[in-house]
Amino acid sequence: MELEVDVKDRILKEYDQAVTPLMEFLPWLEQHSGRDSYTMYGSEGISEHSLGFPVYDANLMRFVKKAEKTSLMDRNYRYVFTRNRLQSHEAERILIQQATWREWGQLKGIFSRYILEGKVKGRIWSEGVKEDIFYLVLLKMQEIVQTWGKRTEIAEV
Repeated sequence: MELEVDVKDRILKEYDQAVTPLMEFLPWLEQHSGRDSYTMYGSEGISEHSLGFPVYDANLMRFVKKAEKTSLMDRNYRYVFTRNRLQSHEAERILIQQATWREWGQLKGIFSRYILEGKVKGRIWSEGVKEDIFYLVLLKMQEIVQTWGKRTEIAEV
């Protein structure tokens, strides 16, 4: 029994260390829900002679850089989407809402898709903010860490 609790504590600590650096962005993500996180640069007649380009919110860029450094990045995120037949934002939200600690890998997969694909298609980062995906995943991960931590503390007593 003691070995089992040690394993749970170790896993919980890893989860907590992965999520904690990103928690500072929760209020910003909630505030920007439903809105684009970029503006198109095209001032002073630039649109007449060349293409405009997106300028991303500084908080979004800090969030992406911090997220890339965590253990939440899963380069095999595509398997989560094919295995769970996720083809819409609504399907992603449902999976996130129903996730437990056992689905941590699925949460990582959804989160990773928006961070990693955003490096190629920048609009994906903004989509993750606008569709609440980043916010919901981080909120669920925080809930899992807190809930599971309390259960471990209760089991020890």
